[in-house]
Amino acid sequence: MSTPSPHFFSLPPWLLLDPLLLAWLHEDLGRGDATSVAFSALPARALWRTKAPGVLAGLPAGARVFQLLEPEVNFTALMAEGETCSPGQEIAHLEGTLGTLLMGERVALNLVMRLSGVATLTRAYAEAIGDLPARLVDTRKTTPGLRVLEKYASRVGGALNHRLGLDDAVMIKDNHIAAAGSITAAIAQVRRQMPYPLTLEVETENLSQVAEALDQGADIIMLDNMPLETMTQAVELIRRTTGHPKIEASGNITLSTIRAVAQTGVDYISTSAPITQAPWLDLSMRVLT
Repeated sequence: MSTPSPHFFSLPPWLLLDPLLLAWLHEDLGRGDATSVAFSALPARALWRTKAPGVLAGLPAGARVFQLLEPEVNFTALMAEGETCSPGQEIAHLEGTLGTLLMGERVALNLVMRLSGVATLTRAYAEAIGDLPARLVDTRKTTPGLRVLEKYASRVGGALNHRLGLDDAVMIKDNHIAAAGSITAAIAQVRRQMPYPLTLEVETENLSQVAEALDQGADIIMLDNMPLETMTQAVELIRRTTGHPKIEASGNITLSTIRAVAQTGVDYISTSAPITQAPWLDLSMRVLT
């Protein structure tokens, strides 16, 4: 599959993605396409076209859907991952048997529409703070079964990935602190069995918790749902320390608030909104006669 642009984003390996794609094909196909079986062997060409403006993501995965059905299918991307499309724009051409194109159409389009929607909304959030040092990061609030691809789309849109799973880093949150009795106790418990070289992040809700996390040597301090004034004070407190940890802001981040949060001086801003609130980017496939 060709990509005419220098933009490049690496998908997870097919070894990981193929079982997902095959499961989604099995869900849609059932015992076979009862409608298109009479036309299945005919050679066919098709094109994909956008119905709305947005940022494209997932075209290689869409191509793979067809190629799992028929390895000889030719899927030619006319735009690259991360490029902005306009309504009515052709984004891909396909050649293969008609049965394969029709069997793979819905799974492939659904996947690319979902991922492009995530990339589109992520791009809006990233651009809102694009001239500031803070970086946008995603969260683990993802669709079950789609996490690796939604987080890929998040990167295409301009965000960094936070933890892919619970095994990526140690993150002490409010429930851990409540169970242990304090941040100090929670960190002590976790450090007894914390694998090397994982980082340790602590979620804080006020300045006293920030000071406690600093005293215990947290690698990352999350400022969770803090008012801007308190967040600014927390950043100043952390910056005054030697070898200060990274600072992450989180909690109810929206397009209208993200810039003010970035201006407090935090290093990272995490939000689930670009994934959980993203509408799909509408695309269609047209078979050419």
